[in-house]
Amino acid sequence: MPDRLEKTGIPSRLQTRYAAALRKHLSQPSEQTLLRASDLGLQAARAEADVLGMVFLHHETLARILGTRPPRDRVAALRRAGEFFAESLAPFGKRRRSRGGVIAALRHMNDRLEGDVKQVAHALHNEAGGILALTHLAVADLARDLASGEAGRLAQLRELLDQMDQQLRRLSHELRPTILDDLGLLPALEFLAKVTSNRSKMQILVEKTAVGRLPPAVETALYRGVQEGLGNAVRHARAEKILIQVVREPRAVLCVIRDDGAGFDVARVLAGHRRRALGLIGLRDRLEALSGSLQITSAPGQGTELLMNVPLGG
Repeated sequence: MPDRLEKTGIPSRLQTRYAAALRKHLSQPSEQTLLRASDLGLQAARAEADVLGMVFLHHETLARILGTRPPRDRVAALRRAGEFFAESLAPFGKRRRSRGGVIAALRHMNDRLEGDVKQVAHALHNEAGGILALTHLAVADLARDLASGEAGRLAQLRELLDQMDQQLRRLSHELRPTILDDLGLLPALEFLAKVTSNRSKMQILVEKTAVGRLPPAVETALYRGVQEGLGNAVRHARAEKILIQVVREPRAVLCVIRDDGAGFDVARVLAGHRRRALGLIGLRDRLEALSGSLQITSAPGQGTELLMNVPLGG
């Protein structure tokens, strides 16, 4: 690990173990690798390391690992890394370290991860898209030199290139839509609802309200929350209709996602380590980093409602 990590107060041998454990979790995630993260966090806490030191260690280690991965692999790696990091911080909470320190660490980590996601989305949209554009030009040059009988095969190639271009654009928008930064939360949610509805054939309605622009961190947190809620509804709920509401109050903003699907036992799901539970727990952590909260209301056969509440201050 770099020498500058000496300032974290985390022993070098523990830094090495953390890097090895994180690599293993990114390649083969399991309950055992998450337990290993918690154990390493406990060792760091006993060594009198602080939460921000853990943040720095995690980010530096992750940056080294991600540097060897192609864009699509990096997306999955970022999600798994967030799970691992959350588990490594658990012992600090158990030792009753300052809640303000934990919240600051979570906010810092969310900002780092969102920045990494933005870079991946940019690479997919601009770099990979640029390569596809050059390939289109090369195919056009080739078409001028070939006999007319080969035109059909070139047309098939162009069609495949068009499909690749559409897939790259879709993935780039899902990772970090530029509309979120340019126009704000409500237009971004309408775009997300349209894309998800077209793919899933579910009816998704975004209720239009006068929300205006919100602080960037709040817009990002609520967008990710709706993204998680829609993803769960598509994968698990077997819903027909989904309603998304955003209400801006004087000192807070509320966002509700309500579906008419199968519902679930909230306590049972959150007690597990399945993908659905980890996604909801990660969302709760993201909101808590902004002093917000997540309320989940559901029961088998009664649909699901996610209520996100984020204070605006002032």
